[in-house]
Amino acid sequence: MNQQERLALIDEVNAASVYKADWDSIGVHTMPQWMFEGKLGIFIHWGPYSVPAFGSEWYSRNMYIQGSPEYAHHLQVWGPHKEFGYKDFIPLFRGEHFDADKWVSLFAAAGARYVVPVAEHHDGFQMYASELSHWNALKMGPKRDVLGELSQACERQGLAHGASSHRVEHWFFMSHGRQFESDIHEPLEPGDFYWPAEPEQALHDVFSEPAPTADFLEDWLLRCCEIVDRYRPRQLYFDWWIQHFAVKPYLQKFAAYYYNRALEWGEEVAICYKHDAFPFGSAVVDIERGTFAEAQPFRWQTCTAIARNSWCWTEDNVFKSAAGLVRNLVDVVSKNGVMLLNVGPKPDGTISPEDEAVLRGIGKWLAVNGEAIYGTAVWRKSGEGPTQTTEGQFTDGEDTHYTPEDIRFTARGSHLYATVMQWPTSGHVTVTSLAEQDASRLPVFHGIIRAVDILGQPSPAWHRDHLGLHVQAGDVMDGDFPVVLRITVD
Repeated sequence: MNQQERLALIDEVNAASVYKADWDSIGVHTMPQWMFEGKLGIFIHWGPYSVPAFGSEWYSRNMYIQGSPEYAHHLQVWGPHKEFGYKDFIPLFRGEHFDADKWVSLFAAAGARYVVPVAEHHDGFQMYASELSHWNALKMGPKRDVLGELSQACERQGLAHGASSHRVEHWFFMSHGRQFESDIHEPLEPGDFYWPAEPEQALHDVFSEPAPTADFLEDWLLRCCEIVDRYRPRQLYFDWWIQHFAVKPYLQKFAAYYYNRALEWGEEVAICYKHDAFPFGSAVVDIERGTFAEAQPFRWQTCTAIARNSWCWTEDNVFKSAAGLVRNLVDVVSKNGVMLLNVGPKPDGTISPEDEAVLRGIGKWLAVNGEAIYGTAVWRKSGEGPTQTTEGQFTDGEDTHYTPEDIRFTARGSHLYATVMQWPTSGHVTVTSLAEQDASRLPVFHGIIRAVDILGQPSPAWHRDHLGLHVQAGDVMDGDFPVVLRITVD
């Protein structure tokens, strides 16, 4: 099937099925229940950029920006760009120890319920078997269908699997290499690895010029639909820049096609997006490395990473703690969100001991306290206490320092869960939102409390008065992790 036949097929599917390539039709799509019950997913950034292991996953762009640390590093370690360019990392990206089942077993042990590998990053190298370009992981580098193997491993182990595409940024991503003598040079033609390498403009200008052309956007659309048809992902995650005005008609075609195919499969699926690329309610809002200050009436996702400085493996990764990420997860879930947590494997296909320790630490906590996370809903308020989280993206550079007064709420059935973000050394906690009525005010909670437990700990002493629900449990600290009060109510 040639390109025009593939494009015609997309239009035929959309014309004959429920969803049409317009926002009004796409807007009736409902969000998947499995994702918002599962709460925790694993994101995977792995590709040729893992070989230099310097800076970040943007190495393929930054190594061509004269004066950047990546440019200087590349000259020092790898030599002149005209002799060793980004494409020359591909043969070194071997993934000789990649074991999809071993990875997925680790993700399951971390308590994750879905997995979203990067299918194609900005660098343009496909991590899956493709008929549209030979610059892919089955034909080069590891010579493995990485996305396919991970999808199959997830199926075997009962985790939902997705995929992410960052392809649209490839329009400009390699353009700086055309400004000096490098391996990125004219002519650049469709099918070339570096094509199109058009001049980079303001990265968040939705009307920037030169705008992506029809031949590039048709190629983008076909790549996205190829992922859908070949792997049937249950989440399709897009990075930024799909909000560009030139992309919109193709984005509508893709969303309709994906949703229509999911109807054929009988699966619930989600598209995750940033920066208002979709009309509100037609897909899932994603906040990169950030959160909301308050609970939201809509379901949303945060994508963040174990490493503070990079999404991929680098030699200088700065790792977050498992306890800090658990607090982040608790806060997000209390506000009607879910977390997609990234790990960056090494180029040989192994996951670093630091990443593994964090994942297992999260899993150990969830094994005891998961009932306060999985399948829960928001309560009438997300939390109490003096510490406020900073709203917006890229706010996870430092841990939020919580106090024993900081509590986050979730609910399910007859149980209200009050997660104490930092257990006090005194062992005494007061949940002020559960105070009894006094003469001056009505309480937030007017129900009956039948029992109070601490998950994974002996039953505490407790009583309730006009100041709150008082719990006295002594020393139940589990390292630096939050402690969950399970409150049975009528």
